[in-house]
Amino acid sequence: MSGPTYVMRAAGPADMGGFQQLREIAGAGFTSLMLDDQAMAEKLALSEASFASTAENPGAERYFMALEHLASGQIAGCCGVKATIGETPPFFNFRVITEAQSSAVVGKRFDMRVLIGVNDFTGCTEVGSLFVRPEHRTGGIGRALAQNRYVLMAAQPQRFRDQVVSELRGVVSAEGVSPFWEAVGRHFFRMDFSEADKLSAITDNQFILDLMPQHPIYVDLLPQAAREVIGKCHNAGEGAERLLQWEGFTFSNVVDIFDGGPLMSAPRDHIRTLRETKRVRLEAAQLGPNSKRALVATPRIQGYRCVSARATLNNGTAQVDEATLAALKLESGAEALIWVEDAN
Repeated sequence: MSGPTYVMRAAGPADMGGFQQLREIAGAGFTSLMLDDQAMAEKLALSEASFASTAENPGAERYFMALEHLASGQIAGCCGVKATIGETPPFFNFRVITEAQSSAVVGKRFDMRVLIGVNDFTGCTEVGSLFVRPEHRTGGIGRALAQNRYVLMAAQPQRFRDQVVSELRGVVSAEGVSPFWEAVGRHFFRMDFSEADKLSAITDNQFILDLMPQHPIYVDLLPQAAREVIGKCHNAGEGAERLLQWEGFTFSNVVDIFDGGPLMSAPRDHIRTLRETKRVRLEAAQLGPNSKRALVATPRIQGYRCVSARATLNNGTAQVDEATLAALKLESGAEALIWVEDAN
């Protein structure tokens, strides 16, 4: 039985070349990677500092993780966790509310959807930045990469907020056109979607506060193409949406101010993978047919590494193969975190 193919680990400045390649592949609308070289270098430096931090409470930490293909050393994907959002920079969205309209005089009663600008999720933790290169989207690695974020949080939960949110990429064409942006954002910001998307990634977002609509927007006044994509994710994000639902996230009736994509949320301690992650001692062993798919990780945020591997869990001990220990840079007898599929 072969060992792990990938390791999920802290990203840092040494990964610059790999993330430049990911940026080219990801395309328009993937804000986390739409950075120029200077902004990308700053993002990777902040990630390295965040993983090295000894903080006991959530602050401005940004945990950006690389999916490394062990055999080639290639950066095959990424994901991230922001310990706190909405303080710097601010975090704006549209809340979708339903307004009842009625008139006894004409015998009419109907509902209308309305968009209202909010920053309700200031002070939450955010998970996001989930991307895997197309040629590596096999064997459940996307799911493992997504779950790995919650294993990281299980290492030291006090370093993350009680409420966790995730923005899903909205509907954007291959040419970088967003129907929602064309109907709403363009009128208020007077720029292309790609320019606004890039600015949101590399600035403090003051321009959003300055230019965002100050009054409610009635959805029925928008073109049909825009109405249809409110709260819908990009087809490339449908898998991520299903994974969030499996973890316990629900749609919050809040959408992205640029592309109309959905924002989902869950209480931190209700997230399935986080709840089911256990602390164990690792034991090197030859694995038998009863082993199960697992995520195995180092026990603290500093030096964090995580792999998808086979394991057998028994009375606080997890048996794994030598290749798993090597990928984690741990020895037999070391403490670790583990999530085992169908173990609960």
